[in-house]
Amino acid sequence: MFSLIQKWGSFVRFSHTVFALPFALAAMLVAAREHRGWPGWKTFGLILAAMICARTCAMAFNRIVDRKFDALNPRTQSRHLPSGQISLASASLLCGLSAAGLLAASWFLNPLCFYLSPVALVLVCFYSLTKRFTDYTHVFLGLALALAPIGAWLAVKGANVSAWEILQMTLLAFAVVLWLVGFDIIYALQDYEFDKSHGLRSLVVAWGPQNALAAAFLAHMIMCGLLLGFGLLCRFRIAYLVGWLIILGCLTLEHWIARRRSLNWINVAFFRLNALVGMVFLVVVAAEVIFQGGFKLR
Repeated sequence: MFSLIQKWGSFVRFSHTVFALPFALAAMLVAAREHRGWPGWKTFGLILAAMICARTCAMAFNRIVDRKFDALNPRTQSRHLPSGQISLASASLLCGLSAAGLLAASWFLNPLCFYLSPVALVLVCFYSLTKRFTDYTHVFLGLALALAPIGAWLAVKGANVSAWEILQMTLLAFAVVLWLVGFDIIYALQDYEFDKSHGLRSLVVAWGPQNALAAAFLAHMIMCGLLLGFGLLCRFRIAYLVGWLIILGCLTLEHWIARRRSLNWINVAFFRLNALVGMVFLVVVAAEVIFQGGFKLR
């Protein structure tokens, strides 16, 4: 049983949930600020269920539509569909069940989330097709990931969101888009030669690795500016500032690794550092919300 769970977990890269989930939970904390960040067990559980289902659906869809390219790429030939470890029918069933799970979780959250859930499903799955017709595939993936904090915020507040909250969640969503654009460009360096020779598009293919890396660095610096602005809008103090500096350091190190080290280091820059960015952001937002701004510079 454990090996079966492990196989399906690796199929949808369940470990990569650490990218979107911290931002969703941070948005949940801010939306439930009047209750020290806790929306109740029901809402919390449904947010987790919706997040897991949405990401599983998107990842299964990605593996299905990319299976022929995965079979040709030496880096991805060992993935479950090309290698026959999982059948196409099983992957399609998982994709459909996950989509239904998102719809069900949204139904039990509130009407607004339910009405918007089909739109979310289309957006998170659409990314997988974009490498075939646009160089800006990273932006589409960023938009898909940015739905996580928006969805969590709306899960807590429903339609009862103020204009100030809309500004806050929009700023956070844009920060997530730019964060994703930056690190997805770095990740795409691994497939530069393959994508170029097989007609798959990305900014790395269109602009070349060095120019694309410069764009990724710019995206991450703007992202840091937006995160700082989000903290100011939320009236966060010293804990958030410390976390922001750690995030800035992580992103700087990521770009140093991408420029100075071999491609074998890309996974270090991609997974460990970006997972740390998300976790640091969640921890400092939780500290500020739970202690209600109790951290002050003296």
